[in-house]
Parts: sequence; structure tokens; C-alpha cells
Amino acid sequence: MAKVFVSGCFDVLHSGHVRFFEEASQYGDLYVSIGSDKTVFELKNRPTLYNEQERLYMVSSLKFVHRAFVASGSGKLDFENEIRQIKPDIFFVNEDGHSDEKQKFIESLGVRYVVSKRQAKENLPIRSTTSIRQSINR
Repeated sequence: MAKVFVSGCFDVLHSGHVRFFEEASQYGDLYVSIGSDKTVFELKNRPTLYNEQERLYMVSSLKFVHRAFVASGSGKLDFENEIRQIKPDIFFVNEDGHSDEKQKFIESLGVRYVVSKRQAKENLPIRSTTSIRQSINR
């Protein structure tokens, strides 16, 4: 079975994340790297809504996830240690999470880089953490 790796903060877990995990898991066993509270604060300039242990619990509980963990590094490539240990076959990212820097790093490891288009599950709206935060702040 292929190993599939994804990363993110997954702070406001929603149906879009679940759909993303579902899609990624179709390629193989899904490993999810969650940004630490410190990393999320540094990248987004705001504290997390749910701390890293609560986010880890929620993500780990999803049936599409083989294994989840809090990334040990920091910055946009906070998962570098974990990806080197797990040695996935595929790094799966959505269009919002794609960057040339990330793609170059992943491909330098000999890992296939797959960019997904954001898709909602049938009959569900497209969700993003940004849109949810904006609707709450209205």
C-alpha cells in the first residue's frame, strides 16, 4: 500500500478537510502532519482555536486517516523531519496549500507531488477555514 502524506494546521476542522482526507486516502494510507500551536501562530499571526492535542485527537479519529502527528519543525516546511522518517510515495496538497518551494522540496526527496482541486462532497458546500472565520466575524 502506498503512503500518502498531507500537512496543515486543521484548526477549524470542517467538511472540506474531511473531503480532502477522503480524496488523499484514495491514493493509499494517509499520514497527516499537523502544525504545532507555535507554528500556526508564527504563520498566521493568531493563536489556534483548538490546541495541537485537540486537533490531533480530532484528525486521528477520522476513518480516512491512517496516522496523524504534530510536526516537530517550524515554518512552512515544519513536516521535514516526519516526511524523511515516513518516506511517503505521494505528497498530497490542495491548490491553497501549494507552493513552488514546497513542490521543489518534496520532489527533491523523490516523492510524487499531487495537487488537488478543492471539491465538496456531493450535496455539501465548499468549505474553507478562511470563509468560516469570515462568516463568524460578521
